[in-house]
Amino acid sequence: MPVLVALLGVCLLGLVLLWRRIGGVQGRLDRITRGEDGRSLQGVLETHLGRVVEVQSDVVDLARRTANLEVEGRRAFQRIGLVRFNPFEDTGGNQSFALALLDAEEDGIIISSLHSRGATRIYAKAIAAGRPEAALSAEESEALDLARDATGGRVAIRGRAAAGPPAAGRGGG
Repeated sequence: MPVLVALLGVCLLGLVLLWRRIGGVQGRLDRITRGEDGRSLQGVLETHLGRVVEVQSDVVDLARRTANLEVEGRRAFQRIGLVRFNPFEDTGGNQSFALALLDAEEDGIIISSLHSRGATRIYAKAIAAGRPEAALSAEESEALDLARDATGGRVAIRGRAAAGPPAAGRGGG
């Protein structure tokens, strides 16, 4: 009988030690699985899953908006060529110009301005798929070539000195 009591005492002591050890492990597990605000791991996971769903919705919305911007961006003038020149000997400075504005598909316009002492005339010609609707002057052709070569939204500009009388084809819109 005393042996049984001794064994029972040892078992109770072992049970108390195991109980304390389990309590310590449980405390560490609670600290590990608790979120910043002291909630349980389940609460933290539910919060994160809710955020994942929100982010997924935001990503879908951003993808849609990006696709729209890409389509609209291709239609915006993004290549620009400008040639300044002096078509007449009686005027000073390169106040006349040919300006080519193209989108990604090489659709756009060429605007030309011929400045003389008595008047300034402005002409516009449509460009579709890189082809002009009407014959181009040398300056307009140069502006179109500059626009085709322009990249990254940069403006390509060239100025020319006065050259004798106006070239054939210039001025007619």
